[in-house]
Amino acid sequence: MTTANIQQIPTQNSIRRVILASFIGTTIEWYDFFLYGTAAALVFNRLFFPNVDSFTGTLSAFGTFAVGFIARPFGGLIFGHFGDRLGRKSMLVSSLLIMGMATFIIGLLPTYHTIGVLAPILLVSMRFAQGIGVGGEWGGAVLMAVEHSGGKERGFHGSWPQMGVPAGLLLSTIVFSICSSALTETQFLTWGWRLPFLLSVVLIGVGLFIRLRILETPAFLHQRQDEETRQLPIAVLLRSYPRNVLLGIGMRFAENGTFYILTVFVLSYGESYLKLPRSTMLTGVILSSFIGLFTIPAFGALSDRIGRRPVYLGGAVFTMLFAFPFFWLLDTRSSGLIWLAIILGVNLGHDAMYGPQAAFFSELFGTRVRYTGASLSYQLSSVFAGGFAPLIATGLLAKFGSAGVAAYVVVMALITVVSTVMAAETFRTDLSEETTHARP
Repeated sequence: MTTANIQQIPTQNSIRRVILASFIGTTIEWYDFFLYGTAAALVFNRLFFPNVDSFTGTLSAFGTFAVGFIARPFGGLIFGHFGDRLGRKSMLVSSLLIMGMATFIIGLLPTYHTIGVLAPILLVSMRFAQGIGVGGEWGGAVLMAVEHSGGKERGFHGSWPQMGVPAGLLLSTIVFSICSSALTETQFLTWGWRLPFLLSVVLIGVGLFIRLRILETPAFLHQRQDEETRQLPIAVLLRSYPRNVLLGIGMRFAENGTFYILTVFVLSYGESYLKLPRSTMLTGVILSSFIGLFTIPAFGALSDRIGRRPVYLGGAVFTMLFAFPFFWLLDTRSSGLIWLAIILGVNLGHDAMYGPQAAFFSELFGTRVRYTGASLSYQLSSVFAGGFAPLIATGLLAKFGSAGVAAYVVVMALITVVSTVMAAETFRTDLSEETTHARP
């Protein structure tokens, strides 16, 4: 074995360094992305859409929230293309810069009272840039962890960048809560809401310092000289893996759509519909985010033992069965029961799917199109499931009450159950070879 080949074999220390870098980087990216969701639920309706009633303003704010999800497939396609051809590492650095700068600029934007209709236009533009950044982030981060990992622990190692979601949500919610509670309502609406967004520039520096120190994945280096890497990754993907792309989209409906019901829509539901203090729902989201730092890797590790499908399917079934009880618990207006509902929905239903998801989606595609395939499946479902979930839920709530929103969750979960049943078990797949789950 040559020296070059020996250097490409990941050591235990290099794996730890890579998964830590993936976790910290995705935490920063998702901090930026979720920060917008919290602000959209609580303040953007008043700052950028003040000349409409409260309901229409909330719909408009959630509409701009959805723009980020519309942009994510474009980010996944662009970064996936170059990630499959040039490497995973360089794409991670680029995505972090795009996301961080867009978030920082949001913190500097003038509001509707200052520049009129141009304010929401600029807000939507920066949200689109956020979507491009996070659309390219996920695929690169999980592939860095999964492709550096050994076959027996891919679920656990792949769950670390997934932990960036609760960590980013936890960080953004805490920072937003501190700024909100430490200032008067007038101070917060005037300038205090900007502080969490401006903090992003500091986090960018931390993330870049960490990501520039990690190595490219062995799987990519192994196939880089293959003749077929000169083909367009998207063309190879759609020719060889169309079924897996569709199944990946379906498998994310329950995980992605209900997550934004549980963590974004619930903030507006508690404050506007149940007339509860803002802190009640925020506390539940904070608690579930903290617990997620433990449940996500636990479910990822469990999928290494018993397979991806049983764990993923269990989360989808629980989500379907818990949809109506979730709102029954919220409607008690009891803080303890509300927190219990959010924790059960996020940490049992969502996390059982999200923990093994990075490894599951990576194993569905061959190395030469893995970045494109995993990213496109992940991000396309974000448009249909996650991006419009708070918007659809708000409309259903107005017409049918909480039962309409619960039924919406059941439908999304049913789509995921069917897709997961149809997917192949992949936890023994060898990532050094082209996956056997491609279409002949």
